[in-house]
Amino acid sequence: MMNRMLPLCGFSLLLALWVSNSWGATPFALEVEPGWVWTGRADVRIPGDEGTRFSLTDDLDADAAPYVRGRLAWRPGPRHQWLLTVAPLEATARGTFQEETRFADTVFPGDSRVKATYRFNNYRLTYRYRWWEGANYYVDGGATLFVRDAKVTVASDTQRDSDDDLGFVPLVSFNLGWEAVPSLWLRLDGDALAAPQGRALDVLLAMEYAWRNGWCTGIGYRVLDGGADNDSVYTFATFHHAALLLRYAW
Repeated sequence: MMNRMLPLCGFSLLLALWVSNSWGATPFALEVEPGWVWTGRADVRIPGDEGTRFSLTDDLDADAAPYVRGRLAWRPGPRHQWLLTVAPLEATARGTFQEETRFADTVFPGDSRVKATYRFNNYRLTYRYRWWEGANYYVDGGATLFVRDAKVTVASDTQRDSDDDLGFVPLVSFNLGWEAVPSLWLRLDGDALAAPQGRALDVLLAMEYAWRNGWCTGIGYRVLDGGADNDSVYTFATFHHAALLLRYAW
């Protein structure tokens, strides 16, 4: 995943460096977020009514991994903003099933040494409106169309099976900022929604410094949580991110 994303990120950064304007009039912004992600929870039962439930963190050993995601922002007016987000994510775990485990159309015998991969790529189109703004704060709110490209794969030396899921989910979107000291901002940014069938939440708490030349850099903590429970699939996962933040506005 990283090998596929690095050329895109490099091209995006070169594009941002090529375009030069002041920090004042900035209808566009390009954000790149590299970092490290840990799996806090990843519970799977597929099919949702007949499969065997297992956990990538409790039954197997989940690996921490690097990640990168990007976002392009367009502000056509002082109070309006559109965002396009690309956020690939993949978690891997290894270990041994202690008992017979049914996953998708395959039954893995007990004592099977397996590798499980949990992919949760997501793509988003967001509209936000600036409801309130002061000298050192702002409050944005709106809606997001969340496109989920998920796939779970389990493989042993002799068996392999996978289950993928493409879904569209509307979410509530928000972005709150407060300038603690000149040019140093605290920001809470995210999309979230919960329903009886499942939930989705992606929230970033960040501290950022806005430079005069259009750059903004920072650090943050992101939590991505979500899942679904129905007859065909039961999957719930929580991912914790240590994030570096890089944004250029022009």
